[in-house]
Amino acid sequence: MRLRNWILSAALLLAASPMFAGNLVVHMTGNPSCEPYTQFTSIQAAVNAAPASATTIYVCPGTYPEQITINGKKVTLKGVAYSGANAAVITPPASGLVQNATSIYGHLVFAQVFVENTTAANIEDLTFDATGNNTNCGDDPIGIYYQNASGTITRNSVLNVLVVPAIGCQGGLGIFAESGFPGQPPVGVTHVTITYNNVENYDKNGITANLQNTTATISYNTVVGFGTTDQIAQNGIQLAFGATGSITNNNIADNSYSNCPGPTCGTAATGILVYQSLAPTISTNTVTNSNVGIYVASGNPGDTNNAVVNANVISATHLYDAVDMCADLGTVTANKITGADESGVHLDDECGDATVTGSATGNTISSSCAGILVGPSASGLTSPDTYYNVGTQVMTGSDSCTPPLGPRKGAVKSHPVVSPAGGPSRL
Repeated sequence: MRLRNWILSAALLLAASPMFAGNLVVHMTGNPSCEPYTQFTSIQAAVNAAPASATTIYVCPGTYPEQITINGKKVTLKGVAYSGANAAVITPPASGLVQNATSIYGHLVFAQVFVENTTAANIEDLTFDATGNNTNCGDDPIGIYYQNASGTITRNSVLNVLVVPAIGCQGGLGIFAESGFPGQPPVGVTHVTITYNNVENYDKNGITANLQNTTATISYNTVVGFGTTDQIAQNGIQLAFGATGSITNNNIADNSYSNCPGPTCGTAATGILVYQSLAPTISTNTVTNSNVGIYVASGNPGDTNNAVVNANVISATHLYDAVDMCADLGTVTANKITGADESGVHLDDECGDATVTGSATGNTISSSCAGILVGPSASGLTSPDTYYNVGTQVMTGSDSCTPPLGPRKGAVKSHPVVSPAGGPSRL
């Protein structure tokens, strides 16, 4: 009877074995395991061993000097706590990053984690520190890179994604999601939810979603650039080249370019850049210290219609506008704007649409040259709004504003030229 009970117990243990549960664990050599699952000493080894079915790979606290590729598998990489620690940190190998991907536009990508050709890959609770990546100008280091892949990216820290030894080389993206061109290989779909991440000290962009088959929900992230620099025009969050989605409830700071060679400045850094993206929603974000707070721009007639910019808090916009609506049929409502050198809201006709019709209503605008600036070929509803310490409340027929009480940083400018990341060229 005792033997029979032992056999029964063993059978129950076998049925519940972690090997059959679809979960794996990674821990550093010499460290005790932090989860009772099949164990590996590198993240890539665990990814390689994962079955085709959905698998969670628990990553114990420690430092993992490796690059990771997830191709076609439904895996979740999840950092976990153990023995009072909960930082699982992925760093470059000792020799630096190597090229492990090519972007849709042909840039050479050196990604810390590259996810491709999967419908459900998730990355959670990990730190990616690209210090020591050993890349050069012309290379594109990326913290987390999804190409033709879908899933969630949540509660990660993505740090120090810089082209070394100097910034300003137009590479370096914190989180990047893109899909293939329709009808051109590789063809794919990317649906990503990017939430609660901390992205700091990137070279070009903090969070980027590009191309026609990409849909991105980007919310509750903190994205911090260099601060004012003369080296590169950064963008905090970018949705561009046909990608669609929403940008909500993010905190974005310190994307400001100062290298203006003369009385005009033709290049701008942005807190949020939306370019050639239909019907995006940009709401309840906090944006500070940028050249343009929120820039919505068309490249061709009608390719960025119906954008909604609502209930954002925007401050310290140096050189240009807190909200530049350079696309048709956009609405700018209920934003709180303070300290925009050019205007609080610009209904701007200098992009891809010959005429721009939009609305700017219910906004509170304080301390700017113009409260609302309406270009010569732009029109729309511009009342009611609330103004404090504004040179001209509504200025029509012009795309620039010269302050009446002495020059501010933004006096006498040309139209800003932004430099999207991931496109055919980077300015």
